[in-house]
Amino acid sequence: MFFFFIGGLDQVAGKVLKAAAGRCLRCGGSADLVESEKVLKLFFIPVYKWRSEDRMFYCRDCSFLSPDAVPLRGEEGEEREAGAVSNFPRGEGGNCRACARSVDRSFRFCPYCGNPL
Repeated sequence: MFFFFIGGLDQVAGKVLKAAAGRCLRCGGSADLVESEKVLKLFFIPVYKWRSEDRMFYCRDCSFLSPDAVPLRGEEGEEREAGAVSNFPRGEGGNCRACARSVDRSFRFCPYCGNPL
């Protein structure tokens, strides 16, 4: 007897905790802070859903779910996300227009958010 099984776990965005809490890492659009939910799927059909302890950022524009986001410009006292310290040279630099981080002028794209400089 041959048995074919397709199943897996998926992570989806749940309840919005804070609207427009940061910028998307992929497209630079507005990202909401959300509770994440895990979904068990069998044959691509959701069977069981439970809330995860993780808080994620969900982009409204490109539907990207990420554990990190770029802080919005102009927010005072905003701490940088984990891993924000860069190994990229800082030399004679300017600031990225999308994420406001210091970037070397020789770069054509921001190494943090990927937007063109």
